[in-house]
Amino acid sequence: MSNARKLADNLPTEGQLSNRNVLINGAMNIFQRASSATGVGSSGGYFSADRVKVSIFGTTAGRVTMAQNNDAPSGFNNSLSLSCTTTDTTLATGEAFVLRHVIEGQDLQRFAKGTSDAKEFTVSFYVKGNAAATYVCELYDSDNARQVSKSFSVTTSWTRVVLTFPADTTGAFTDDNGISLYLSIWLHSGSNFTSGTLNSTSWAANTNANRAAGISSFFDSTNRTFFLTGLQMEVGPQSTPFEHEPVGVTLSKCQRYFEKMTVATGHLGGVTGSGIASFGYDFSTKNWTQAFNTTKRAVPTVTKTISATNSGGSAATIAGGVNGVKLSSSNTGQYEYISAITADAEI
Repeated sequence: MSNARKLADNLPTEGQLSNRNVLINGAMNIFQRASSATGVGSSGGYFSADRVKVSIFGTTAGRVTMAQNNDAPSGFNNSLSLSCTTTDTTLATGEAFVLRHVIEGQDLQRFAKGTSDAKEFTVSFYVKGNAAATYVCELYDSDNARQVSKSFSVTTSWTRVVLTFPADTTGAFTDDNGISLYLSIWLHSGSNFTSGTLNSTSWAANTNANRAAGISSFFDSTNRTFFLTGLQMEVGPQSTPFEHEPVGVTLSKCQRYFEKMTVATGHLGGVTGSGIASFGYDFSTKNWTQAFNTTKRAVPTVTKTISATNSGGSAATIAGGVNGVKLSSSNTGQYEYISAITADAEI
């Protein structure tokens, strides 16, 4: 069979040209929480780019500023930039700093993992930094505690990295809305995760020492930078061009996990007081309610940002379900000026 025929057989068909990318916000267009977050490194969580999670193992003294950046390769307008602000050159054995994309099992069924028809995973992205460095991209199956890792190089120019991970006929992904797969980029790690041999050729039961062997340390200098965009994961052994989509589509996908609603000059008083601008008032329950733009992955944690309150009375209560948020107060003596409400259903 000719090389051209082999390539054609592995390219997506017309019905597969959309929704190839399992990952969300790979073009780094959506930053609902903050366009820039400083001092990141003391704890894990979501700080800036939607769907990009920071995981901290152990304790590291290193700190980083994460930001949306307009330095990007041709065809992209944004990237996620990391800038080291505090170094950590004395690594504890169990410490690590990892960027992650966390994926639901029901979004991974196309890979047929754990069956005789299991498919390869091809991950691609664009990276650059202030100097040459080596980092590791890992796929970690949390349902079955199995993993595989591949190293990649960063230079001072934008480079597209393409990594094809093997199929795995052992351990199926659970078909639900829980965590099944972590796509992780290891940027800094102690010997607990680097002292072995990188497990790069096949999936295996997890051995921590083999997960990030051979990486550079992002926290070795305050000159250190890392830029990332065009993050994509798709079925099969061939990479395809990054799947750009309308920004509104990406925003809706992100809002399944996190939504921030800005309230303009709104305030919540008692059940007979004034309501929040743009919130509906339910006379039967005496609550102000607001539907989410997107149904959440799970019942979210909802919070309100208060810009000011008057004295006296009791604060309003807030609750949320997968479809919306409810605010209520049984006391007309207190008014809360609310500037924003967030709903967090992150995985």
